[in-house]
Amino acid sequence: MKERAAAAARWLARTAAVILLVLVGTTALVRFAPGYFSDAREMDARYAAIARAELSAEAAGSRTLGQILGAEIGELLRGSSGVSRQFDVPVWELVEPRLAVSGALLLRGIALAWALAVCASLLSSAGRNPSLLWHVPAAILLAVPAAALATLCLLLNSGGPVLVMALLLAARDFKFLHRALRTAWLDPHILHARAQGIRTRDLLRAHLLPALAPQLSALASLSIVTALSALVPIEVIFNVPGLGELAWNAAINRDLPVLLAVTMIMAVAVTCAGMGSHRSATWRDA
Repeated sequence: MKERAAAAARWLARTAAVILLVLVGTTALVRFAPGYFSDAREMDARYAAIARAELSAEAAGSRTLGQILGAEIGELLRGSSGVSRQFDVPVWELVEPRLAVSGALLLRGIALAWALAVCASLLSSAGRNPSLLWHVPAAILLAVPAAALATLCLLLNSGGPVLVMALLLAARDFKFLHRALRTAWLDPHILHARAQGIRTRDLLRAHLLPALAPQLSALASLSIVTALSALVPIEVIFNVPGLGELAWNAAINRDLPVLLAVTMIMAVAVTCAGMGSHRSATWRDA
């Protein structure tokens, strides 16, 4: 009981430290960005004069980094996520409906990626002399940025955000799974079992998958991190109304409260994924 309480306390402390670093880093990047005192309305003659006047007033009353951080942390401690600078509504009203959209995209993309990666790695690693041709598609996909692949799908009018995310993740997962399975297939007891005529399905269920479980849990955490990193370009290019598109618009419009809320959600998701992987590995070792 004490060990679980200590583990929970460590996780909470780690999460709090990550959130604090996200607050400081995001605020500093936005505040000291070259275009901090600029506005897209300056490009429109109808609103340019008004926008410049507002920006001049904002620049005259600009706060230091410490003051901005203090205000944002104060809002969080009061249980408020602040008000959007761009839309003038509570941040949570913008974030809440987009959570489900991005969550569904992530889950579907990761599930499809694992299905593709597992099937391809099982086929490529099971033979005596696996062909290098299996690695060509994965190498090509690894070399293509997420935004470029999404743009290509739009130009070809084929595929969508789920397929793009799945292909990006599957390429990375395949390299790991192929190497792990290839090593496992060459274990002496597996070779002996195959020589005895035991079916591949039984070998996978009874020997290979349990032996690879710690590595698979680590790969699952890595898949979540990779999917979150690809979320912004994919949602922006495909115009998906999720957290990635919201973060992009917030960065363009210097909407710091919204940007902080989205980055904190992603930071907590990454921390939880890593903690889940660590806990599952600890339970198996125990």
